[in-house]
Amino acid sequence: MSKEICQKLVEALLKRGFEAEVAANEAEAVAIVMAEAADVKSVGWGGSETVKALGLREKLAECGKEIRDHELQMDLFLLSANAVTLDGRIVNIDGRGNRIAASIAGPGRVVYIIGRNKIVDGGLDDAIARIKKYACPPNCVRLGKKTPCAATGICADCDSPDRICKVMAVFDRKPTGISAKVIVVDADLGY
Repeated sequence: MSKEICQKLVEALLKRGFEAEVAANEAEAVAIVMAEAADVKSVGWGGSETVKALGLREKLAECGKEIRDHELQMDLFLLSANAVTLDGRIVNIDGRGNRIAASIAGPGRVVYIIGRNKIVDGGLDDAIARIKKYACPPNCVRLGKKTPCAATGICADCDSPDRICKVMAVFDRKPTGISAKVIVVDADLGY
């Protein structure tokens, strides 16, 4: 993907009611998030590998921000997406739904940080296929889940009690009543 694709996605997200901008690289994405967090006290995150890879949790804690895990009430909530369609639909799949819930209601502001590797050119079916192929298996391994995809690396659409793909949200537009921004990073980040 290129900067042009990232910019095309930003334009689609703007049409869907999100604030959106392109970050040229990881450092620029971190700077944007740190500016977003400048005047907040509490920051939450939904276990995002993208947020983790950028070292944001540690940087925010060093600045005296209260970090909240698995909660709905905070000033700023950071997350990524499992996939985003080029026409601007954000797709997330969760096991518990805490990340999805916090991206809909609760926080004062929601900021998505989405790497170019999560952009799909097709529709929702392509987004879900991307998630099942590239996000679910490594997340099951990371979380120590006993699922077929953790063992084989291939989604089996299983019935395992450890399954992490139980709840799906498609954000066709920015939810009413929330302040939300998407940072599209011209770099591969997360699963």
